Amino acid sequence: MVANLSETFSESSGDDTQDRSGEKFSLGVLDLVPRLNGASAEHALQQAVLLAQQAEAWGYKRYWTSEHHDMADLASASPEVLLSHIGAKTDTILLGSGAVLLPHYSPLKVAESFHLLASLYPGRIELGLGRAPGGGPHATMALSGNYLQHVSNLPAKLASLTELLEGRFAYEDVPVTARPIPEIPLSIWMLGTNVKSATYAAQFGMGYVFGKFMSDSDGVEAVRRYREEFVPSAGQKEPEVMVAFSAMCAANENDALNWSSFNKEDKEVKRHVAGTPEQVWQYIRQAGQRLDTNQILMVTAGPDYERRLESYRLLAGLR
Repeated sequence: MVANLSETFSESSGDDTQDRSGEKFSLGVLDLVPRLNGASAEHALQQAVLLAQQAEAWGYKRYWTSEHHDMADLASASPEVLLSHIGAKTDTILLGSGAVLLPHYSPLKVAESFHLLASLYPGRIELGLGRAPGGGPHATMALSGNYLQHVSNLPAKLASLTELLEGRFAYEDVPVTARPIPEIPLSIWMLGTNVKSATYAAQFGMGYVFGKFMSDSDGVEAVRRYREEFVPSAGQKEPEVMVAFSAMCAANENDALNWSSFNKEDKEVKRHVAGTPEQVWQYIRQAGQRLDTNQILMVTAGPDYERRLESYRLLAGLR
């Protein structure tokens, strides 16, 4: 995909920032907080704040950040901590986790942490959940022990978390409340790359984020199953879909290809798109039409922080 955009993109007409109903696309940032060019963790986190601030100024709807453990090139192991800091440095942009890896944690602790965030930043907090380990086998074992056993217990944890966030959880028939209770409830999303995660999102009445940047699939089957099996919840009455892409924008295609964080020989190249803003928007538009969504999360690494910001700026310029 990244190697030859002229073959990847088909001809289209109209505004590439609109879906088939004419509604504008909603852009969001998914920040893995990379340590580019050997930057210190401190510098990478300063750049995360700057990215969130600039994204807000450029009209992005949301800033989400990830959870990874013992990965030398990434600097975000605790989304809730970073989001608390970024919330204090921004005003309106939605803040979310992409994702809290629920198999590792107590549902009560997750509910308390995000209720606290939602109380600090009313109406701005989104809880994205994932079921990946988030690190290598030794880091995973050090974090929570037997990961496979935890994953098998995920449906029960999702049920408990949903009950806690809706104020109807009990332990041994005694009510337990995840305090503080925010006046404006947070929204809940499940992130994934396959039908399994989509069915969990549907079963528990959550939004679904398809991680295109981690999958060779187009996501059509997963999203179809999600919509067909969706069960309304107290917090969400209708299915809602986002798609997360990896992309690099530049003023010309050759720069985008050169600045892309993937080499043409990498197997991950099929998960990444690079080009001019018009080319990338054409790809987004086509993917959005296939999945019937106008909500986008964008992952951009880039060769350095300056070009990463420029890519996000160029993409927002065509909104």
